[in-house]
Amino acid sequence: MFGYRVPRNYTEALQLDKSNGNIRWYDAVQLELSQIKDYEVFRDKGEAIYGKNKQVVNAPDGDQKIRVHLVFAVKHDGRHKARLVAGGHLTPDPVESIYSGVVSIRGLRIILMLAKLNDLELWGADIGNAYLEAFTDEKLYIIAGPEFEELEGHILVFHKALYGLKSSGRRWSEKLHDIMKDLGFLPSKADPYIWYRENKDGTEYEYVAIYVDDLLIAMENPKEMIDQLKEKFKLKIKGDGPLEYHLGCDYYLDPDGTLVAAPRKYVSKILEAYKNMFGEDPKSSKLPLDKNDHPELDNSELVGPDQIQKYMTMIGQLQWAVTLGRFDILSQVVSMSRFRLAPRAGHVARVKKIFGYLSKTKHYAIRFRTDEPDYSNLPDQDYDWCRSVYGDVHEEIPEDAPKPLGKPVVHSVYLDANLFHDMVTGRALTAVLHFLNMTPIDWFSKRQATVETATYESEFVAAKTATEQAMDLRGTLRYLGVPIVKQTYMFGDNKSVVTSGTLPHSILKKRHNALANHRVREAIAAKIILFYWIESKANKADILSKHWDHASESDII
Repeated sequence: MFGYRVPRNYTEALQLDKSNGNIRWYDAVQLELSQIKDYEVFRDKGEAIYGKNKQVVNAPDGDQKIRVHLVFAVKHDGRHKARLVAGGHLTPDPVESIYSGVVSIRGLRIILMLAKLNDLELWGADIGNAYLEAFTDEKLYIIAGPEFEELEGHILVFHKALYGLKSSGRRWSEKLHDIMKDLGFLPSKADPYIWYRENKDGTEYEYVAIYVDDLLIAMENPKEMIDQLKEKFKLKIKGDGPLEYHLGCDYYLDPDGTLVAAPRKYVSKILEAYKNMFGEDPKSSKLPLDKNDHPELDNSELVGPDQIQKYMTMIGQLQWAVTLGRFDILSQVVSMSRFRLAPRAGHVARVKKIFGYLSKTKHYAIRFRTDEPDYSNLPDQDYDWCRSVYGDVHEEIPEDAPKPLGKPVVHSVYLDANLFHDMVTGRALTAVLHFLNMTPIDWFSKRQATVETATYESEFVAAKTATEQAMDLRGTLRYLGVPIVKQTYMFGDNKSVVTSGTLPHSILKKRHNALANHRVREAIAAKIILFYWIESKANKADILSKHWDHASESDII
């Protein structure tokens, strides 16, 4: 991990220290245990007394005995980390939810874009030992092991929500919820782990996105909130300051002040993991996969269990790279993900090629450009739909959404479909790319659920998917208090689909696509969507729908 060997247990950690001629892992363990002591995670009940069959005779009545173990890791800056984790898998399942709050990655990108749009400062922060801030109501104890040194053999009863207990995530989430409410924030109904409040003069919203114990803060004065967390709530805040690194992604400003998101450290990390797996760096490649390549037709030999495990690891790594912003490899990763359980030698070679492409394009990034797109040359589409089957339909605006504040955004969505993408099943591929102003904010690529026999049909299915996603994104924006400029601008490169969708008098000819047809047309009639035709070379979703052979992604990533 980041060039260091990571131990699997306490004994191995001491052995690694000895062979490395240092005490980094020992120090990491001592730091963790000192924090366990400071937070009063356990109540010491004295040395355990054993009776027959090695039963602890002085254990607390009604408490269940479990185990704890140390988990080791290396952070992106080289720090050695040890974490004491409880064996919560040994305890009964609670009735209530057990999870802590995790903001969606799409929601995170929306907050980043809104921060730059409304001139808010972006800070990152990590709440140290977050779970240990909360109390547990689980009745459990352990017998301390050698890592506890002078307490070895003692009965330690759980008092705080140690990592690994089934209820710890929930207990921490509840505590943080109360803190955010005390600071005047409200959770968004679209993404409950995005918190918002009006700024002091009531002209815009400030936001905090929570990913368990990692905070992304978009405020006029983030330091003021950090100081409150430290002083009023006595939280241990680490890494607070202007946003530079968050959830595996690097952030910096271009010379012109544009925010840039680039998962460079993460890409370097998975390239290093590749070298550890195969003993060499991936061969540099200009493309993720060759144009018109069809891995589903590969007939090479099936690989063994070791290669299957490596294949699954590489696919998981690539999927997170896509999530962090590398959507230029999305369609290729979608294609290769299908073979995780039984890959062939040719499939392994193709995934290696994607890694070779990443090694050549580590600098690729997303720029959060907040200027509005110029659509002044688009033709008017103000048709009368009142006498259509949809009647006087309109977009439903949620009554419980916060009032819109701040600068407005323009939502654009590009769609595409690749007919006969899968030559074994005959299914097409749907691709959708969303923008807020000039910033790519969400991406989607997936095989269609049914076989379509013509481009028109597959494109209409893609238009239905894009429409539903657009409606969902508009709802999210409204629940974040974001003003939206007019309808969503939707672009596709099939003129027949656009004509059928936008003209009230168009006749439905493909009956088995009736639901997709009605979904798109009703959204247009309700003035939710404006649907326009563009040439294929101008379709930004093209990068998501096929294995491309040119640098079409250069203007968006």
